[in-house]
Amino acid sequence: MTTFPVGFLWGAATAPHQVEGNNLNSDFWQAESAVPGMERSGDACDSYHRYAEDMRLLAEAGLNSYRFGIEWARVEPEPGLVSRAELAHYRRMIDTALGLGLTPVVTLHHFTNPRWFAAEGGWTGGRAVDRFRSYAETVTTILDGVPWVCTMNEPNMLALMTMMARLAADPERQKQWQSPTLEDKDGRAPLPDPDPGIGRRLVEAHHAVREIVRERTGAAVGWSIASQALIARPGGEEKLKELQYVREDLYLDGAKGDDFVGVQSYSSQWVTAEGIEAHPPHPDNTLVGTAYRPDALGLAVRHTWEATGGIPIMVTENGIATADDERRVAYTSVALEHLAAAVADGVDVRGYQHWSLLDNYEWGHWRPTFGLIAVDRETFVRTPKPSLAWLGGVARRNGL
Repeated sequence: MTTFPVGFLWGAATAPHQVEGNNLNSDFWQAESAVPGMERSGDACDSYHRYAEDMRLLAEAGLNSYRFGIEWARVEPEPGLVSRAELAHYRRMIDTALGLGLTPVVTLHHFTNPRWFAAEGGWTGGRAVDRFRSYAETVTTILDGVPWVCTMNEPNMLALMTMMARLAADPERQKQWQSPTLEDKDGRAPLPDPDPGIGRRLVEAHHAVREIVRERTGAAVGWSIASQALIARPGGEEKLKELQYVREDLYLDGAKGDDFVGVQSYSSQWVTAEGIEAHPPHPDNTLVGTAYRPDALGLAVRHTWEATGGIPIMVTENGIATADDERRVAYTSVALEHLAAAVADGVDVRGYQHWSLLDNYEWGHWRPTFGLIAVDRETFVRTPKPSLAWLGGVARRNGL
């Protein structure tokens, strides 16, 4: 039996826009109605009203933590106008988690922004850092008892989405838009590298909010980074370093001084001297087109550990888009074996949050299913999959 450290957190993750429904004041809701071919989030999974049921299913399965987010667009629908009702809503979510024995891992920003923030220029606007700092000052008032706070989800992907938002806002370029989490059906459609200038702005915002969280709460604070687990082919070593910096290491450098860093891993890609190899079409490819690479998690945590100089790690996302739940169990089992091997080699990993708790809205698409729980989009009935019980068993044993 492979065991994990005492006190290890076992849970699952969600994002507000992907599960809550009717996030009317967000920039992504606005984009959904503007970009041709983008599916709408609509009611999503109605978790805004059904969060207690979702948490209860997670706890009853045997898991002991839940990563969820607070939606800025709900808390501050207009600049400086704070919704006390929404703050109370998210406080009830925290209290519900604690009451069920679930350790809350709270994310303050998960891709979406208030419409007014986007209209000011979003993360490229001159007031971006001050706006985010003000939001953090507001939301930290409800974080009592929360032991883990993630300031931002995947700033490297957020930098990319900030660039792609320009496409969504330009009718002449909208046809170039694609979901950043969905691969082209014929292989990896090339996405631009994130703009380092935007990345540095996000690092500045993270550091500003990190200090606020530390001053006002007792939580460990960090942010989560999307890991591509890139590997060099012979001759691709220099290209790998170049790509790793702009896509990942800039943000890992920004995590230095944090209490933890979140690792988010799904697949891996090879790098040649020319660049990243496309995922070739293959029967094992996932519903988002990525290669079936459960070993990526081990690669990701090892690189993160090395690049940050040994900051404690929380796996804040890991999973697979598949309609075959047996495949989900197989993928996760192997991923956890690689994670356990990294732990055995001295990497300090504090927990594992599976992506995702629910089959949810996948940033412009509904077809990819990552969830441990299926959701009927007409009735919102939740149906736990065997993978939820399996992962709950792993959590109860604290090992494989």
